[in-house]
Amino acid sequence: MRAVMMTETRGPLEVRDVPAPTPPDDGVVVEVRATGLCRSDWHAWAGHDIIALPHVPGHEFSGVVAAVGAEVATWAVGDSVTVPFVYGCGMCAWCESGNAQVCPDQRQPGFTQWGSFAEQVVVHAADTNLVGIPEGVTFDAAASLGCRFATAYRALTARAGVVAGEWVVIVGAGGVGLSAAMIAKALGAHVVAVDRTMDALDAARALGADHVVVADGRGIPPLVHSVTGGGAHVSVDAVGSEQTCADAILSLRRRGRHLQIGLLPTDSGLSPVPMARAIAWELDLLGSHGMAAADYPGMLELIRTGALRPQELIERTVGLRDAAELLPTLDTASPAGITIIDPRR
Repeated sequence: MRAVMMTETRGPLEVRDVPAPTPPDDGVVVEVRATGLCRSDWHAWAGHDIIALPHVPGHEFSGVVAAVGAEVATWAVGDSVTVPFVYGCGMCAWCESGNAQVCPDQRQPGFTQWGSFAEQVVVHAADTNLVGIPEGVTFDAAASLGCRFATAYRALTARAGVVAGEWVVIVGAGGVGLSAAMIAKALGAHVVAVDRTMDALDAARALGADHVVVADGRGIPPLVHSVTGGGAHVSVDAVGSEQTCADAILSLRRRGRHLQIGLLPTDSGLSPVPMARAIAWELDLLGSHGMAAADYPGMLELIRTGALRPQELIERTVGLRDAAELLPTLDTASPAGITIIDPRR
C-alpha cells in the first residue's frame, strides 16, 4: 500500500510503498477513504511527541472495514466507519465507563502506531473504538470529526457546559476553532473569533461569529472585554501557544471557564499560564482530550439532521503527495478550515 513516510524528525516526507497491515485479534484494518491534515500531526513531525521511526502520520480518518480480527464481535468487512483519535484498551475502568479518551493504556494512530496517511490503517479494540457512519454522512465529514470537531463538541458541551446566551471567545480560527464556533452557535451562545488572518475570520463570520478580532499585535483581552461587556463566560485556546493561552484566559470574566484544546509543547513539559488571574477571579481551567466512541451517536445525529454541518469546514481535498509537502508547513500556514486527504489520489 502507499503511505506518507517520516524517517527523521523535521525531515522531508515521502510517499512510499509499504506492506499492507493485518488486523490484530481484537481489531480491524480500515481502508482509508478520507483523513484530516491537522496541526497535531505537525507536532509529531516536529519532535514534540515520542514516536518510533520510520513512521506514518495521521490520526483522524474514516473509511471501510477491509479485514476483521478473530475476536471482533460487532463489525464486518464493508462497514463504513470512523474512530476517535484515541483508541481505548476496551478493558479498563475508564473504557468501561465510556471515557476511553483518558484510557491509561490508550493508543493513538499517527503517534503510538502508524497512522492514516496511508491507504489502510489498523484500529485496535474495534468493539470499543469503531463508530458506524450513518447514512447521509459523507466520509469527508466523518473524517473531520475525529480530532477537531469531536474535541470541540465535547469540550463545549461536556467540559465547559456552554448554555444559550453565554459569550464564548475562540482564539484561533483553524479547523478546531471554526468547529468550536459552529458548535457554540448551535448551542445558542454568542461567539467572538480571534485570528491573525482575515480569511479565517471571514470563515468564522460566515459560520455565525458575532464579532471577530484580528490578532495584529494589539492587546486581545481588552478588546474581548469591550465587545462582551466584561469578558467571555468561556474561552477556547484552539492554537496552543503561551500567547494564545494567556490571551484566552485573560479574556474571561470573573468565574469564567477556560478550555485548553491546542497543544502546548515546551522543552520542560511545563506550560506557563496566568495563574494569578485564575486564582483571583476563580477561573476554571479545563483540558479536553477528544471524545470517546461512546459519545459519538448524539453528535452524529445532529450532523445527520443538518443541525451541525462539519462538511462546511472543509477547505480542500488533496492526495498523499500533496499532504507530504503540506504537513511541515502547518506551523506557519493559516488555512481557513480543514484539509482532507484522499489516499486514493
